[in-house]
Amino acid sequence: MGLHFDATMWRLLKLLQENARLSFRQIGEAIGLTAPAVTERVRRLEDAGVIKGYRAEVDLPSLGLPITAFVHLTSNSPQSLAFRKAVLDMPEVVESHCVTGIESYILKVSCTSVPHLERFLMKLKDYGDMRTSLVLSTQVSHRVIDEWTVSPDEEERLRPKRG
Repeated sequence: MGLHFDATMWRLLKLLQENARLSFRQIGEAIGLTAPAVTERVRRLEDAGVIKGYRAEVDLPSLGLPITAFVHLTSNSPQSLAFRKAVLDMPEVVESHCVTGIESYILKVSCTSVPHLERFLMKLKDYGDMRTSLVLSTQVSHRVIDEWTVSPDEEERLRPKRG
């Protein structure tokens, strides 16, 4: 990792993950640092590649995309090479992961309707065999990574309960 993650650095990173729109002054007040000290620590996190970027989290149903599904795609080598190029131009694909196991890829897709999902799945048929699961509800959509996530076995008895 390269950086020393003390308790203050973890608190800073947690605050940014929870709300990246906080000012450095607000973060500093919350963790006991000056705004310039927060700026320097954030810059170090960015330079080290720990913070990869900042973005807005959007509610897909409110944008007209109420259907979310996971598509498990199993492909052979030629299909896989073609898929890796084609997936970049598929706007329905929110995430694409190359995985181990029976499947080659797991895709998270968002669509406007079930017929839209069906049309999308028809586009994938040339890239391999598919298995699709519709999302009914989501219990965890974004988890803040903290020191307890990285070192779950250390000081387990002191870990705060999530609620």
